[in-house]
Amino acid sequence: MAATDRSEEDLRLRTTLANIAPGTPLRAGLERILRGRTGALIVLGSDKTVESISTGGFTLDVPFSDTGLRELAKMDGAIILDKDASRILRAAVHLMPDSSIHSEETGTRHRTADRVARQTAYPVISVSQSMQIIAAYVGATRYVLEDSGQILARANQALATLERYKMRLDEVSSTLSALEIEDLVTVRDVAAVAQRLEMVTRIAREIEDYVLDLGTDGRLLSLQLHELVTGVDLERELVIRDYLPKGRRTRDPEAVLTELEGLPQGELVDIAAIAHALGLGPSEHLDSAVTPRGYRLLAKVPRLPGTVVDRLVEHFGSLQKLLSAGIDDLQTVEGVGELRARSVREGLSRLAESSILERYV
Repeated sequence: MAATDRSEEDLRLRTTLANIAPGTPLRAGLERILRGRTGALIVLGSDKTVESISTGGFTLDVPFSDTGLRELAKMDGAIILDKDASRILRAAVHLMPDSSIHSEETGTRHRTADRVARQTAYPVISVSQSMQIIAAYVGATRYVLEDSGQILARANQALATLERYKMRLDEVSSTLSALEIEDLVTVRDVAAVAQRLEMVTRIAREIEDYVLDLGTDGRLLSLQLHELVTGVDLERELVIRDYLPKGRRTRDPEAVLTELEGLPQGELVDIAAIAHALGLGPSEHLDSAVTPRGYRLLAKVPRLPGTVVDRLVEHFGSLQKLLSAGIDDLQTVEGVGELRARSVREGLSRLAESSILERYV
């Protein structure tokens, strides 16, 4: 499957999971069916393809309700909803998907759900009467819903891991800032920060999936996650922009981010692999000196627009030149008047002082 197709299917899966997360009317109906031990086959969407493989049953076209879904599930046949699960369109429908479509499912209901999902491109939900599970079929993907308690336990464990990694990220980020002030940065220092940023991002995305699965039960988890990772995406971009090598084959920051995201988990712990993805050279260059452009520290100066940051970096070329620039020098940059020049000068001075104090005190 192509990468674009894969991402589209992932998006459809996430949308489907959001529709059946705890707290939604559809999830309430599915849980009623589970408790009633009747089983069900539910198609989330209808078009000519769905109609062509449907026989029998009867048309309803009524507003969705969890109790209505439970009662209709007592009958044989599938239930067809609209794609938003806001209306029940048909019930007691016999589905006859193309039998040539490959499916590894063994049970009749699950095999039908799998084939219908592949043939129609609509999500299909199967509630197993014997196994007491809810499975969502989206394209070629089968996703089994778990109990909220089990998901929450794993989510809390992941959140504790994220807190430890974020603490370590803050440490190496502060160290990098101090080294930038002293002009002592090496490739290894930059790669260490990029590595921690990528680790934090990957754990955060895993927790985002848990939040999606938990629905309303994941609200507190979502708030904690947001508090921990606010600013991380911006920091990733700024680190890359600060140290992206110049030359004929200069890549844009997005390309570097994509390469970092594509690193296998085993290579993520290898500083040399991180440095290579950043374009900072092979492993033997890890202790080579590098000079930041100043994006990271300028971003910490209050009320400084991004366009002005870009002009300052383009004009001075490096953080060291920015640090040594006087107010008159700063005012030569377009968009930097006397007040803004003083703000930049004082902001950088405070950052330099606090970074050095944190490092040595």
